[in-house]
Amino acid sequence: MSRLFHTLAAILLVACSSMASAQITYGGSPWTSGERSAPLLLPALDRAALAAEDRVTDRYKEAPWRFGVEHDVLWDANEHGTWTIENGHAVWRLVVRAEGATNLSVRFRQFDVPKGGELFLYSADGESVMGALDHRNMKDWGGLATGVLATDELVVEYRQPLDLTSAPSLVIDQVVQGYRALSGWPHGGDRGPFGNSGQCNINVNCPEGAPWATEKRSVALIVNGGLAQCSGALINNTLNDGTPYFLTANHCLGNPGTWVYYFNHESANCTGSTGPTNQSISGGTLLANSSQSDFALIELSQVPPASFNLQYAGWDASGDVPENAVGIHHPDGDVKKICFEDDSPYQTTANNAQVWWIDQWEEGVTEPASSGSPLFDQNHRIIGQLFGGAAACAGSVNNGQYDFYGRFNVSWNLGLEEYLDPAGSGVQVWDGFPDGAVSFDNDAGIAISSSPQEVLCGAQEVIIEVTLTNTGSSTLTSCMLTYQINGGAPQQQSWAGTLEQYETTVVALPAFQSQDGVNTVQVNVTTPNGVADENALNNSAIVEFTSFEGPTNNFRLTLVLDNYGNETTWTLNRLDQTLYSGGPYQQGTNGEVIVEEFCLEEVCYQFRIEDSYEDGICCDFGEGSWTLTDPNGEVVGTGGAFGAFEQILFCPDETLTNLELEASSLIAYPNPAHGEVSLVWPEANGRAIVLDVAGREVWSEAIGQTTSTWNTSAWAEGTYLVKWTGGHGTTKVTRIAVAH
Repeated sequence: MSRLFHTLAAILLVACSSMASAQITYGGSPWTSGERSAPLLLPALDRAALAAEDRVTDRYKEAPWRFGVEHDVLWDANEHGTWTIENGHAVWRLVVRAEGATNLSVRFRQFDVPKGGELFLYSADGESVMGALDHRNMKDWGGLATGVLATDELVVEYRQPLDLTSAPSLVIDQVVQGYRALSGWPHGGDRGPFGNSGQCNINVNCPEGAPWATEKRSVALIVNGGLAQCSGALINNTLNDGTPYFLTANHCLGNPGTWVYYFNHESANCTGSTGPTNQSISGGTLLANSSQSDFALIELSQVPPASFNLQYAGWDASGDVPENAVGIHHPDGDVKKICFEDDSPYQTTANNAQVWWIDQWEEGVTEPASSGSPLFDQNHRIIGQLFGGAAACAGSVNNGQYDFYGRFNVSWNLGLEEYLDPAGSGVQVWDGFPDGAVSFDNDAGIAISSSPQEVLCGAQEVIIEVTLTNTGSSTLTSCMLTYQINGGAPQQQSWAGTLEQYETTVVALPAFQSQDGVNTVQVNVTTPNGVADENALNNSAIVEFTSFEGPTNNFRLTLVLDNYGNETTWTLNRLDQTLYSGGPYQQGTNGEVIVEEFCLEEVCYQFRIEDSYEDGICCDFGEGSWTLTDPNGEVVGTGGAFGAFEQILFCPDETLTNLELEASSLIAYPNPAHGEVSLVWPEANGRAIVLDVAGREVWSEAIGQTTSTWNTSAWAEGTYLVKWTGGHGTTKVTRIAVAH
């Protein structure tokens, strides 16, 4: 049924919008026993010619390490492969065979699939599987590069329920035919017994690498088509918010959107030659780069999941000369390695860039595909990324040659500061996240672990609990906690006990009464073991919460989730302050009911619910809905069938809600307004005022015509009430939403 798709396409009329996401799979299994098309054959490779070329390019650190041959193809699901109907689904399969290939991967020029569709890639024998890939894997550029599968016959399988009204667009424009593996390829000559790289390289999980077990989790291999392009590292910012910034070298650049970033590609022990390739992210966006220090900062297309257990590395932009240095990298696309410089690198210029110069590594080296990898100082913070050099293995020892790295402190003023210090704190040194540097003797860290999570109704007694952590190598036996409540006089509380490195304890601060409005509590830890704290970056924590002491009302939100609760979020705001929020929830939660209760003062509020896929929570993938009720059980607002979001304005004091909303006689469009809104008045005589969510007047105008157009570009994003009063005292009100 190879032309089944044409029949399906005739009835699938709704196009699916593209959403950016990462190459992270979403479970499920392919139906490997179904009908397959005849394999599309790739040509045999001239391995002798490839080997001759590789002997030349493998010597150059700035050149990527080639492991596969890229074939340009144009395979469209409309014309290639086989469509069948199986188990109430339309199923498409395409088979690719390359005799003797070590691995295969594909790149989709078009990857546009409706919600509910799933794509899998698997070896013909079913032993290796990647997927499901779905609408969350779609990219802003429209395509998708996939990771490698160790097979010489690859099956691409897509399926979607027959009742879906949207058609997929699947076009493959490149197949990579591997002839060397990302690790474990048998080499002769000077290639090592533990993977692709030279014999003198050191696996990161050898005993020498033990002190760097935290930082190694930030480093990744970059693959571009058939090339192990470079290495790089996740890097932290001063908000510690896990934004997936990724640092590599400027000379590595092509299109980061088509790169695949492999994390945790390392041997589990010192002598292993293979590592997993199943923790990858496809795609990223270039944010900043410069040849003056050979750096590139990329934002990955999705936050890596917690299951990857990654680290966002710390950094030092001071330019201070380090005592020694360590490099962590993927030489020749191999499993992760580590190298050590026991002396101080020094500053110089190389290839027209400002660099750190390393005369010779004491242990280990770097090689092609190590480019872009981080250089860490003795405090476990990044100070540069690999640019080039002549260091390499000479048999089982290094050749005693140099390497050079672009300087982080130079890159800082060329674009890094904007992203890595978004709040403009001006700090020059910052630790990693979630785990900081580990090289301090006396270092105490503080975090607030318990505080009011919701609005407090009326003045209440509050107890703040903090978690004290010994992040130093010396046993922590004492320290001082200093705290301020609502900007009052600093108060102190001493602590004494015994905490070994990384052990924690919870300390409760004395109870206090909340005040009306926003409450702020700041806590600092000082003098661990009676001496100065050697690391000031984890010494302070702050928390805010809100308390209402005037008349309040209890409102209730009842939220019924659809099958994609992971796309649903909501907020309840007063002015620009978010008082309550929820989501995202779990996927596969169709019909689950969430109930939230709110304590609200007698002012105006905005409730806003959003769907990240922009298709609401009803009704294609479940009967989701939301309903907000007042203290009397009356419905304030309800919905569910929306696009990207819907929102309402409501006022518990009834000052505004008693006004009749008559959209039929007072029309505003477009709504939401993006820079401009037009209004049609009931008559050409009257006056209009605009009120924000607090009931404050933000605009007024005498009306002498039947239509008006207002510029809303300077208005804050949110919901407004437009109140029109006619010449005879008639009042009409409507709502408009402003979005930017």
